[in-house]
Amino acid sequence: MEEQTTEPLIQLTVNRVVEDSNTDTRIVVLTRTDGASEHFMIWVGASEGEAIRRALDTSTTPRPMSHDLIKSFGEHLGIKMERAVLTDVKSSTYYAIVYLENKGVVRTIDSRPSDAIALALRCQAPIYVTQDVWRRRSGQNLDAWLSKLETKNIGAQEV
Repeated sequence: MEEQTTEPLIQLTVNRVVEDSNTDTRIVVLTRTDGASEHFMIWVGASEGEAIRRALDTSTTPRPMSHDLIKSFGEHLGIKMERAVLTDVKSSTYYAIVYLENKGVVRTIDSRPSDAIALALRCQAPIYVTQDVWRRRSGQNLDAWLSKLETKNIGAQEV
């Protein structure tokens, strides 16, 4: 089901993936493409963060990983990923939708944000967030928190 929004979406780009050694998770840091300096951060599992990091640095693996396989299925079946949209946040859990197009018909698929981002990077599809989700992201000063985390985390994997 396609979400209805009257406000324009905010386009994001993946800035980097940072290791959070306190929780053995990864933080995907997204920034707005319109030049605003604010960050949008999503905590993901270590393997999900690694999948996003691999897509950012375009490293290849000896065998296709799951997102590479999904991309390959789409290419062989004539399905194009149009975009990924972060659509909701409930109890600090983000939700996403992947938009796919085939023969002029657009369909949507519910997705974890980490999978939507990893696939969008591989397919060169844009990543968006709704205005509502942007407003409801964590109220803390994310830039100051991120700076503190990165100084504690010397040697963190960044891309």
